[in-house]
Amino acid sequence: MSYAIIGFGKIGQALAKAFARRGIEVAVATTREPASFASTAAAIGPTIIPGTLADAVKADIIFLAVRFESLRNVAQALPDWREKIIIDVTNAYGVPPEHLGGLPSSLFVAQDFKEARLVKGFNHLVASVLDQDPRAHGGRRVVFLASDDEGAAVEVGALAERLGFAPIQLGRLSEGGLLVQARGNSWGRLIFKDLVKFD
Repeated sequence: MSYAIIGFGKIGQALAKAFARRGIEVAVATTREPASFASTAAAIGPTIIPGTLADAVKADIIFLAVRFESLRNVAQALPDWREKIIIDVTNAYGVPPEHLGGLPSSLFVAQDFKEARLVKGFNHLVASVLDQDPRAHGGRRVVFLASDDEGAAVEVGALAERLGFAPIQLGRLSEGGLLVQARGNSWGRLIFKDLVKFD
């Protein structure tokens, strides 16, 4: 299984650190040339591999950590997203619901990434919290996952476990997933909730 993070701002770098802590290789990419962020990737760890967008979309599981308005450009990087697992880490805060056709943001995103197995996740924590070791206060930091593809949600849950998080499945994107999706100028009720699960 191969992994990639598209977007290397604060959230993308926080995700990369989670991979580095576990010694798991992950490709990182932006719309810029890899040389422009190679030193930042190297500072995080040797398993963080800078590359092009064309390289990153070859991965099996891909985190979308770009600005919401940049998603369509990423979608055009690959003509066929079939069987790819996409983890939507974006937030559509401030985007008028009518611009999304009244859909939850992740269902709107899914329209551009046709045939992809989309999972909403890792988006409810601010970068400064996601950046921290998920082992906290004797437990593991929770990440919420929602998907209309149960198998994809299970696979992303397994990855979250490998990264040290405690995944909690919320069900379908238009049901429990609404709790972690912004709508207009309102945040979903679980966004920014920093929770720890004790095993």
